[in-house]
Amino acid sequence: MAPRDHLVPGDNPGSLFDPGQADYLFADSRARRVGDIVTIRIMENTVSKNKASTGASKESNLNLGVEHFMKQNSLYGIPVGPTPAIKAGASTSFSGNGETKRENYLTTTVSVRVVRVLANGILEVEGGREVRVNGETQIVVVRGIIRSRDIGPDNAIASTAMADAHIELYGQGILTDKQKPGWLARILDNIWPL
Repeated sequence: MAPRDHLVPGDNPGSLFDPGQADYLFADSRARRVGDIVTIRIMENTVSKNKASTGASKESNLNLGVEHFMKQNSLYGIPVGPTPAIKAGASTSFSGNGETKRENYLTTTVSVRVVRVLANGILEVEGGREVRVNGETQIVVVRGIIRSRDIGPDNAIASTAMADAHIELYGQGILTDKQKPGWLARILDNIWPL
């Protein structure tokens, strides 16, 4: 992740005084300007559970029979007595159950930079971290909006205090590639009807 440009205080040639850093003796060191660094403590727990059940049934019966045809016992000389009863019946039923459960836990610490200070003093932060171990790369990207008053004395803030938080964790490498189905399996999965 390439760093963004930020404002740098102007040079004061021949002076020991730097107006951009003059407040370090009396002010706290919490981030409040573009380019300052803030530590984000990411503690995200997400648990979701969905459960659904469906049941439906239908039953129908049909009974037919003719005892007399237009109050006649015969039709063209053919005796019309009780005809054999015609009976039909049908029943259908359906029941289905489904349940999904997902749990995600992410705990890490990432230092980010202030990329913009809004008019009301709210800070927009962005940053990331990339860790490579044995050919595997884990990348964490964090973006969001924080209030400077929520930043602790150690210049850190919990991810739960971020607004519009965008936290992304993904990996690259051999193990990550092996966890995905191959290209042929993905094509067959999309076109196979069953």
